Amino acid sequence: MRCIDFHTHIFPDHLAATTIPALAAAGNVKPAADGTAAGLLASMERAAVTASVVCSIATRPAQFQAILDWSKRIRSERLIPFVSLHPASKELEREIDLIREAGFKGIKLHPYYQDFYLEEKRVRHLLRVAADADLIVVLHSGYDIGFPEQERANPAQIRALIESIPHLKLVAAHLGSWQQWHAVEESLVGRDLYLDIAYALEFLEPAQARRILCEHRPDRLLFGTDSPWADQAEVKKLLLELDLDTNLTQAILGQNATRLLGEGEEARGEG
Repeated sequence: MRCIDFHTHIFPDHLAATTIPALAAAGNVKPAADGTAAGLLASMERAAVTASVVCSIATRPAQFQAILDWSKRIRSERLIPFVSLHPASKELEREIDLIREAGFKGIKLHPYYQDFYLEEKRVRHLLRVAADADLIVVLHSGYDIGFPEQERANPAQIRALIESIPHLKLVAAHLGSWQQWHAVEESLVGRDLYLDIAYALEFLEPAQARRILCEHRPDRLLFGTDSPWADQAEVKKLLLELDLDTNLTQAILGQNATRLLGEGEEARGEG
């Protein structure tokens, strides 16, 4: 059975050596991997993960081209990069075109690291352009362990977003909003958006996790771990321990992701 991790992070080797310790210190967390491509692939072998979506984050507009070029180099059948661009870029349309023309399936946005609020006009414009280009958007949702709590992308804001851009293929990371799961149940469960389980099951009571997963649309749930910040094998174990219906578990682990990414087109490697 295919297992696709829809939410991982890696860096070029020379950056991982300094970036991972710095981020770990900021969030007071212990990484489960070293944040390199080799480290992620080794983790995937241990956890029987078939493929991983690699989510980059552009913290400045000028980083776009470097992220795009690196994403082209690392992509393969097993590593599926989602490129990042910054909402402050003055060339959003051109950058979206470059991402689409290069064959990438989606982008990643993070309201804390990119300093935006979801209701901003520039952010809505970016998301509308991405939706028109048929790109998947993985959005960090809810609070972030490394920052003071701010309402940058909460469940109410996400619901307003999907109502205003109904054709947007949105993945609200961290089961809809990290550490705001009661509001997820009130505002997002059952709506037409994807929820990944990255960095969520470790913090939730099993009863609430099971309730959200069982009451949301079964075709709109994705396995994710936030590796290297969580261990892929451990997250898989936590999901299986919820003892969900077998069909739902299989849908979460890989079937929904395979369909979302495109049957037989999970990656477009360059050989």
